[in-house]
Amino acid sequence: MDETEQESYAAFLAGRREEILQRISDADYVHVDVMDGLFVPNISIGIPVVKCIRPVTDLPLDVHLMIDVPQVDLAWKAGYRAFGENRPQELVRRLKGIEAYPEMAGVRFDMIGHLQTNKVREVVGNVTLVHSVSSVHLAEAISKRGANHGVTSDVLLEVNVSGEESKSGFSPDEVREALDGILALPAMRVRGLMAMAPAHDIDAARRTFSGLRELRDELAARSGLALSVLSCGMSDDFPIAVEEGSTIVRLGRTVFDPSYVLG
Repeated sequence: MDETEQESYAAFLAGRREEILQRISDADYVHVDVMDGLFVPNISIGIPVVKCIRPVTDLPLDVHLMIDVPQVDLAWKAGYRAFGENRPQELVRRLKGIEAYPEMAGVRFDMIGHLQTNKVREVVGNVTLVHSVSSVHLAEAISKRGANHGVTSDVLLEVNVSGEESKSGFSPDEVREALDGILALPAMRVRGLMAMAPAHDIDAARRTFSGLRELRDELAARSGLALSVLSCGMSDDFPIAVEEGSTIVRLGRTVFDPSYVLG
């Protein structure tokens, strides 16, 4: 993206700012995806665009970088400190690469994608928050790895509130049954819940988000923990997610695609 394109894109972002900020005003931060067509085959936005985002919102941006390490460095220089990673192997490669960038010693990575137990060793101790603890078996693996290496992991429990077969996570009844055992595991802290809503169905999305909030409230009352993090809501449904109590929304097209029309 050349300088003229950057300026045009920045103008678009600024013009949409008030509408977006009004809808996410209760969120803790905004998650965005960056894909460069090199590290992964898809392309979303580039680092020059990311650099233009900072003036658009005061909310922290949680950036999922599916890009090569030099571009992570550019994002770091643009002021970003927290990045989301989808695949453990990409996390390891990226952490290795940033060793060449001593100024990035304080970089934060979160694990936001599906995590298998045989990949836990690549994640524990390398991320700040695991968003997708989807089973007791996975929780136990994270706990065991952390206890063996003196690391305590902050996690979110992924709940399949909608009951879709295509989605991972505990069912609501499963997480009710499993919670006490998970909370008793060493070297792990449960910070909240995560869920994804059915696509292209606003009514189902609202039921999913309200169901997640109600489940969180129930589990928090029972456990005595705040469980303050609710991770839900994407471009097509984030206003509903915020209305229903989401503290983390993941926005891509809403922020960056000029052709995307806010509903």
